[in-house]
Amino acid sequence: MSTAKDLFVIVMDSKVERPVGQGDLSLALAGAELIDLLAAGAVTLDGDRIVPGGPPDPADRLLAEAASALIHDMPHERVEDWLWRRGQDLSTAYLTSLEEDGQLIRTRGSRSPFGADRMETVDTPDRRRALDRRERKEPVLAALASAVGLDDERPGEEPESDPGDEAVTTVLAVVHDAVMELEAVRQRRSIENAAFANLWRAP
Repeated sequence: MSTAKDLFVIVMDSKVERPVGQGDLSLALAGAELIDLLAAGAVTLDGDRIVPGGPPDPADRLLAEAASALIHDMPHERVEDWLWRRGQDLSTAYLTSLEEDGQLIRTRGSRSPFGADRMETVDTPDRRRALDRRERKEPVLAALASAVGLDDERPGEEPESDPGDEAVTTVLAVVHDAVMELEAVRQRRSIENAAFANLWRAP
């Protein structure tokens, strides 16, 4: 599976007190796709700009969609803009894809971030490989997991591991910044909503 699908699996497999938000996960999934495209030679980075490379031919359907969504015109798209554009509702797309592939099943139970049905991972070789990557603290997956708040870390915290690639490090840093920005927006809206509610309750 792709890094994005590995990330989705470990998120669904994790038992954490604070559930991962769909927005946080979508941003991290978009970052994971970009990292896989970098590894495949489909893109390079010029600073923080995404430069499409040779004709990509990913076997993974969603990764192929990501490759086809690249902007080829100058000036090339910034990594941050890619995360917000490509990340829109991306977690739902991965949920659907993994369910269709038999990697996830729906069970009745407590509500999940994706609705009334609880989604559970299926014990497949792909799941075991994803969990093995997490167990080994593979730097890229560890950084993405950290970005969405797994391993008892707050969303946006950066892990100590270093992927050892400047372009990948750039993408991971932008993912962390984007998740922190999204959290700041949530907090601001919460404060505004609370203030509005207090205004209506005031005598």
